[in-house]
Amino acid sequence: MSDLPPHPDPEMNEFEQALLRSLEQAKRGEYARVSTPEDIVARRRGRPVGSFKAQKKIQTAIRFDPDVLAGLRALGRGWQTRANDALREWLRNHEKANRSNPATTN
Repeated sequence: MSDLPPHPDPEMNEFEQALLRSLEQAKRGEYARVSTPEDIVARRRGRPVGSFKAQKKIQTAIRFDPDVLAGLRALGRGWQTRANDALREWLRNHEKANRSNPATTN
């Protein structure tokens, strides 16, 4: 498999042989994809095509009480999206209320 002379240390020799085997497996595409220089040049930077939303989000700073923020974060991944959805629903409900009674202010 290799043209290397055996290493005097048997453990190092075994490591080198295993490394060479894994390289051969990668070249055959058994456990990993080997990228050619052409593949690398053809890759585009950034997000994949079609992965953006029609309406972009706007970054802003908002202050929450510590217990509110802790409760939102405790929901796990996606807590910001859920908070955004909750605020949107709140706005929808209050727009209806304000349209039916314009003199009322919140």
